[in-house]
Amino acid sequence: MSIRSQQWPWFAILVKTGTEKTATLFLENAGYKCFLPVARFISLGSDPTKECGVPLFPGYLFCRMDPHHRLPVLMTPGVVQIVGAGETPIPVKEQEVAALQRVGKSGIPIMPWPYLQVGHVARLDDGPLRGLTGMLIKIKSGLKLVLPVSLLQRSVAVEVERSWLSGAHSARHAAFDARSDRATPVPSLLTQSIRMQR
Repeated sequence: MSIRSQQWPWFAILVKTGTEKTATLFLENAGYKCFLPVARFISLGSDPTKECGVPLFPGYLFCRMDPHHRLPVLMTPGVVQIVGAGETPIPVKEQEVAALQRVGKSGIPIMPWPYLQVGHVARLDDGPLRGLTGMLIKIKSGLKLVLPVSLLQRSVAVEVERSWLSGAHSARHAAFDARSDRATPVPSLLTQSIRMQR
């Protein structure tokens, strides 16, 4: 397999805040596959139909790269470093980036969310995000599925419908209640155990 066709892991690239889009373009023009998760919204300026996007993780983008040949990435304008332990880059979990990409393509609203430690996990069994697994929380506006990026200790939350969960559970069911500080387990809602995440 040639170097060009090699499917390298995803790495998180720390960039100067505000340069996420330009750094992504520089890397893509150099032949790298990049992913910059953005939250999209309608501009309130002179053109009300203009859609804007802001990075979900300010100061970060994801890039597939060979960790043994990282100098071209580090020399890219705006790039500060590759996230890792000391001098060693650490790959981002493939399924975490894939989940963010699926949500981005779905058009469903997504927003940054405080990072949640591993807790109660739910799987979507229906809807456009079927198969995604994350932590379920209940807030006033409804249910959200929280998708973590463990390396960055950051998360995003995406709106989900109760009918997308196994068995279309009633409104009182949620794995977390955002109005309280403690988690409320609801076993009937959970279709995946923590063991499945390891």
